[in-house]
Amino acid sequence: MAERLKAVDVVTVGVGLTGAILGKELAATGLKVVGLERGPMRDTVPDFQSPAIHDELRYAVRKALTQDNVKEAMTFRNSTGQTALPMRRWQGFMPGNGLGGAAVHWNGLTWRFQPADFVYRTHLEGRYGKGFVDSDLTIQDWGVTYAELEPHYDRFEYLCGTSGKAGNIKGVVQAGGNPFEGPRSREYPTRPMKEPYYGALFRKGAESLGYHPFPSPASTLSEPYTNPEGLSLHQCVFCGFCERFACEHFAKASPQTVILPVALKNPDYELRTGCQVLRVNLDSTGKKSTGVTYVDAAGREYEQPAELVLITAYSLNNVRMLLNSRIGKPYDPVTGEGVVGRNYAFQTMSYASVFYDQDVVINPFMASGASGTVIDDFAGDNFDHKGLGFIGGAYISATMTGGRPIEFHPTPPGTPSWGLGWKQAVARHYNHTVVLTCHGSSHPMRGNCLDLDPTYKDAWGQPLLRVTFDFPQNDVRMSRYVTDKAVGIGRAMGGKIVAGAPRERPYDSTIYQTTHNTGGAIMGNDPTTSAVNRYLQSWDVPNVFVVGASAYPHNASYNPTGTVGALTYWALDAIKNRYLKAPGALVPR
Repeated sequence: MAERLKAVDVVTVGVGLTGAILGKELAATGLKVVGLERGPMRDTVPDFQSPAIHDELRYAVRKALTQDNVKEAMTFRNSTGQTALPMRRWQGFMPGNGLGGAAVHWNGLTWRFQPADFVYRTHLEGRYGKGFVDSDLTIQDWGVTYAELEPHYDRFEYLCGTSGKAGNIKGVVQAGGNPFEGPRSREYPTRPMKEPYYGALFRKGAESLGYHPFPSPASTLSEPYTNPEGLSLHQCVFCGFCERFACEHFAKASPQTVILPVALKNPDYELRTGCQVLRVNLDSTGKKSTGVTYVDAAGREYEQPAELVLITAYSLNNVRMLLNSRIGKPYDPVTGEGVVGRNYAFQTMSYASVFYDQDVVINPFMASGASGTVIDDFAGDNFDHKGLGFIGGAYISATMTGGRPIEFHPTPPGTPSWGLGWKQAVARHYNHTVVLTCHGSSHPMRGNCLDLDPTYKDAWGQPLLRVTFDFPQNDVRMSRYVTDKAVGIGRAMGGKIVAGAPRERPYDSTIYQTTHNTGGAIMGNDPTTSAVNRYLQSWDVPNVFVVGASAYPHNASYNPTGTVGALTYWALDAIKNRYLKAPGALVPR
């Protein structure tokens, strides 16, 4: 039987990016906050220091910073007619584990979504007509607008010290930035990162075709910076160990560098690591949470009473927590009814490899997770989709994250897959290849969803999350179109051989794409089609908020972390200035 602990005001389920921000801010108001993190305690010093953190086999291949799938896996299938099987190795994506979560091993790309993304169905129907969108795509408006989120985007970027060049300040387009972005209130907090050679090649090629290149927005910093919390970050040294790795230099914005030290100094904030939350507890009515039940590292079970429960884990685990806690009606892909598990989306990635003669030296090992050059001409609805047969798009970038020897083996088409011929091709092309990335939108469709697996359980006897996903035909058509544009840029860059690799069906969970899983506990204005309201508050249990990319009704063309940060501050504002003054539903059902 669980031991009942002393009640607190707030408990967060997970202490990654969202949990750290919310925990710090609410403790600063005088509330007693407990942050429960299932993984271990860890910090930049001593845990992220060289030479140990540069172990490519441990961190990039064996993924030491990710969720322990021996204890807690997920199951996967492409369609509801298949039997899902456990994912025993993280290959397709990398959910985080331990203090700081996935924001420890992220790349640092920090984008804002477009204004049209937040009113997506309304925007598309207004521009193209009501019959334009495939009926199988379950897109909808978010219930919040870009204008409402802009101050919170700004706050998050200044927390992280994001490096970049604004393209639109208060409606005025700025030279050198992204001319397609929504208006921002001011410039980025730090200047853009230095442009790598491959970025310069891309920029010249893109400009020759009439496109609009600009530097990648990066929370791997271009210069020393002290954020509004008083925490200092250093300049990135382009070590090449960023994606899948923690940063040893205090140069990447992670919870450990931008927020956690402040939270941990507050006596009203208590961090507990090694604590696996089993469920959010409900009272006899099922309409109010009484706290959570968790198991500590020694296997002891506890009940932590709390007035306010914030589910702030990785997006997929947010959904699993709701399902295991019986909060919200589970989604049924056959009937289309229910909300928890609805509108799961991922990302639609494709590539174009540009192979040069040996006189063009790229030095791919000199990189950060977010340095490079980008065009936004083919992202979202930045171009006319009439007659194309799809919605959505992708930004195209030369943003290479490092030439680490185990992972980076660029070879042109026709190369043998093993043996002497393969080895010779790797040696020939390693230092003379640029990989262009098409970072594409992902649209929800009726059959893509999340639910509890009926067969497989975790180490604590809880059902695993079952992921059902394949690329919609809409997204496949989009990928072919945008990849062809990337191939054209590669040719304009002077590549001797340019090979495009558009995304095709079926999705293979053993091949890495991104870690950008979204949806499943989506936000909106209608409780019959969303799990949380516009403030990320549960429609069914008002003292539960679910904060993270699980709230996205679709995934746009961009990396989701910037929008996660903006939504965190948006929900925080509603909690502090509305909910705490009058606890209850912030939006009537």
